[in-house]
Amino acid sequence: MESVITGRAYVLGDNVDTDQIIPAIYLSFNPSIPDERKRFGQYCMSSVPPGQRGLPDGNTPFVRENEFKSDFQIVIGGKNFGSGSSREHAPLAIAEAGCHCVIAEFYARIFFRNSVNGGYLVPLESVHRLVDRIDTGDELEVHLLDGYLLNKTKSQRHELRPLGDVLPIIEAGGVFNYAKQAGMIA
Repeated sequence: MESVITGRAYVLGDNVDTDQIIPAIYLSFNPSIPDERKRFGQYCMSSVPPGQRGLPDGNTPFVRENEFKSDFQIVIGGKNFGSGSSREHAPLAIAEAGCHCVIAEFYARIFFRNSVNGGYLVPLESVHRLVDRIDTGDELEVHLLDGYLLNKTKSQRHELRPLGDVLPIIEAGGVFNYAKQAGMIA
């Protein structure tokens, strides 16, 4: 795991749920088949309502039509990110789109756990509401170990909550890799 994640921001509003992150119609794709796995990235955020996509303009797509990867590597969310069903495909879809972390005010616990357990992406929590301070397209640096976000576009620094006990699981690349490294499973 990199200790500093860099990339462009994609800003969303509150209550972005797993059905908006990856609609159920696309769950027929098999993530163990590479040609199908990339489809999760292609359709990631495709059901986020207009007006909540790429705030503040509300119309910026996360992934351009007929593309598989996003131009944005860091998602900034509001309250209750990843609510809805417990589908583990949601953090997988965000990762397949080329995103490395999500920073939200707080998460639905199942989304947070699925992100960590699968080793898909780093779910960070902000100390302050960032959706009102960061714009889609801003260049960011996320300093994981030091617990802050640097908005290089606006020369602003924002405090992040520590990852705590999940950090070793994230560093290992997910709960199964962590269990193997710790000797819990063969």
